[in-house]
Amino acid sequence: MEKILVSGCLFGWHCRYDAVDCPCLDERFIKWKNEGILIAICPEVFGGLPTPRPDSQRVENKVLSCTGLDVTEEYEAGAKEALRLARENNVICCIMKQDSPSCGSQYIYDGKFTDTKIEGNGRATELLKEGGFKVFDENQIDEAEKFLLEKEI
Repeated sequence: MEKILVSGCLFGWHCRYDAVDCPCLDERFIKWKNEGILIAICPEVFGGLPTPRPDSQRVENKVLSCTGLDVTEEYEAGAKEALRLARENNVICCIMKQDSPSCGSQYIYDGKFTDTKIEGNGRATELLKEGGFKVFDENQIDEAEKFLLEKEI
């Protein structure tokens, strides 16, 4: 059975950096969850970071926390785990949390901690796309559904 890899926070896990709840409440997402075709991952937690944790942003090829800590290694480990899960679980596409330094698929924060968004991908999304996976965000459920219907999942 083909699966969809999703950000853990969208799945309902309290794994965001601030531990705030942000599940995807779209009825199609919930249906897919109930059908057992979603596989959840929080790349940041799977990479070894705690919840809650300091806010982090991508700065060029690094990921730095708002306290100045270099957490690139943890983000890289989590990204590799996301790619491994996708490859090993017959994942057809991904739905990842927008704006995240791990999961953002169109926009991320600018790395200056000014609340300014720029075009870009989170590290896990970047690796998933490089691996050939189609990545959507939680605001693109229509597009994800269309993609899945075309693939006849």
